[in-house]
Amino acid sequence: MMGGMDGGRRLFEREVLKPKNLGATLGRFAQYFSHYWIGLVVVMGLIIISTWAQVTSPDIIGQAFDCYLPAQTFGFGEQVDNCWFTDEDANAITARIAADASIPQDQKAAAETNAKIAGLGQMVLLLLSLYVAGAVLQGAAFLAMSWTGHSVLRRMRRDLFRQMQQLSLGYYAENEVGNLMSRITSDTDTIQQVFSFALLSVVSGFLLMGWIIVNMLQANVPYTLLSLAVAPFMFIASLYFSGQARTAFRKSRQQMGSVNAGLQESIAGVREVQAFNREEESIDQFRRTNAANRDANIRAATFTSALTPVLDALGYVALGIVVAVGGLSVMRNEPLLGTSIISLGTVFAFLQYVQRFNQPLQQIAMLWTNVQSAIAGGERIFGLLDTPADIVNKPGATELAQINGDVEFVGVQAEYKQGEPVLKGVDFSAKAGQMIAIVGPTGAGKTTIINLIPRFYDVTGGSVKIDGTDVRDVTLESLRSQIGIVLQDTFLFSDTVMNNIRYGRIDATDEEVIEAAKLVSADSFIEKLPQGFQTVLGERGSGLSQGQRQLIAIARVALMKPQILILDEATSSVDTRTERLIQKAFEKLLEGRTSFVIAHRLSTIRNADLVMMLKDGEIIERGTHRELLAKQGEYYKLYMSQFRYQEETETAPANGNGTAPKLQTVPGD
Repeated sequence: MMGGMDGGRRLFEREVLKPKNLGATLGRFAQYFSHYWIGLVVVMGLIIISTWAQVTSPDIIGQAFDCYLPAQTFGFGEQVDNCWFTDEDANAITARIAADASIPQDQKAAAETNAKIAGLGQMVLLLLSLYVAGAVLQGAAFLAMSWTGHSVLRRMRRDLFRQMQQLSLGYYAENEVGNLMSRITSDTDTIQQVFSFALLSVVSGFLLMGWIIVNMLQANVPYTLLSLAVAPFMFIASLYFSGQARTAFRKSRQQMGSVNAGLQESIAGVREVQAFNREEESIDQFRRTNAANRDANIRAATFTSALTPVLDALGYVALGIVVAVGGLSVMRNEPLLGTSIISLGTVFAFLQYVQRFNQPLQQIAMLWTNVQSAIAGGERIFGLLDTPADIVNKPGATELAQINGDVEFVGVQAEYKQGEPVLKGVDFSAKAGQMIAIVGPTGAGKTTIINLIPRFYDVTGGSVKIDGTDVRDVTLESLRSQIGIVLQDTFLFSDTVMNNIRYGRIDATDEEVIEAAKLVSADSFIEKLPQGFQTVLGERGSGLSQGQRQLIAIARVALMKPQILILDEATSSVDTRTERLIQKAFEKLLEGRTSFVIAHRLSTIRNADLVMMLKDGEIIERGTHRELLAKQGEYYKLYMSQFRYQEETETAPANGNGTAPKLQTVPGD
């Protein structure tokens, strides 16, 4: 169980790693986004306009005070002429009404007040309009970014899936399926979260902070420097707490991996747990890993929750500096450090600026870990996309014409790991229509031979030829479309029986599918299913017996009508009746076709035109079943240890008394 837990830790740990090659990864992301540049332009335009609305509103608030609520109203300071949002400020209103002879003198004060209230109302309406427009534009930017991000992810997932389909079997033999699945699920999910929200928030946050600093500096440089004096400490606190949170989060995900791995293994191995009376030990182990996960999550939550109050406290200090410095300058009516006098409106504007500056800083600190994880996930995705496929069409590969079925191995050498040969100079030829039975001990190279014919792997020496043409000189599609394969581990899809058989030839009609099923005697049990050929199978064909799944796989190949057949007989786990059906189906399928069979049954070997005995990657004996028995070599030893009981069982009823006949040294065909 611990092996699974370690694997879980490795799987989850990578999700919070820092990126290793930031520039290259961002460049690859840019290539994907370049296909949707219009969406990015729209997003940036909306962000810029909404940010302008956010940084302009403090100016309006400040000018509302300076233009319609002058400092003299409160008994201090001077009027500041900085009213570019309105055509007529308080001074202009006072002067206009004083000069207007049509207004009675006793009504001038009321008229002046009403005019100022009207002007202030216009400023409030403008401010509300900016707030509404900013919110709408931010929502539109989020929608546009979501569309762009999901479009990029759709293309990325498509490329990932295509790459996974093109990678050779050797790659999957060396890499865990769960790890590969995480590239197209967990990694892309992490990127999706960033593309949908975090990236937009980070970009708009940096833009907002930069714009605010520029506006503040334009208003008053010393006042800006004093107001933002706390900002460096906020950055330091953000870096520290986000770094600690990332480390704690990594530990949390490791422990979560342990919990998931332990849970999965405990459920999958519940029979063994109960059989060996280890329930309490299993529960105790799960309790420990679950407690460790709780502790790790609490630590991660501690650092994450600590960041917000720390930044809030520093933000309040910044607001205190704004009020204290600006308030003293206004009340004393003195310039700050030799600059112009600070107006009351400027103080209120700076209060808004500092508050708006602190918000994106805190948000960026919280989201930066997600951005780093997304970039690290992108590195993993691009690493998989850049993995070269071992088996590809060579330049100038031609289409393989309709074949007769002659197959020839010429000095074939093969290896899965460099320096560890699996086949060592294998030579043989099979004429069209012949059956070749391949036997030998485990690890002799039987499966390697049948994998080389459809080019699941390539030879490292020699050549494999079909009708005199090297299989490496033709396209993979034209080669594999003429080779039918029935493997021992049958795979069926979660689809109807009809579509599972039609997988052999996607353009086949329903009638052709039914005819293929009848050919291999699979129709008898299919018609008894709840919906017959339209019955939807469970995962990997669950609900069917091993023999039934095998018959559907044979029907699938029969529908292809291939000229070359590759069979790995799978009758060891089925009952006698089903075994006979499968053998009968094989006999019909093999008629008139070149076939290569990894033989598990004596009946198959007896009917073979050529039996090849493999050992340590070499053909040590070849001939018919009877010829090889007569030699009394390695094949004879294999027969005596593995096949003799089959022959005794198959011929037992012929005695009439239920006992097995005496074994002949060289039985006849």
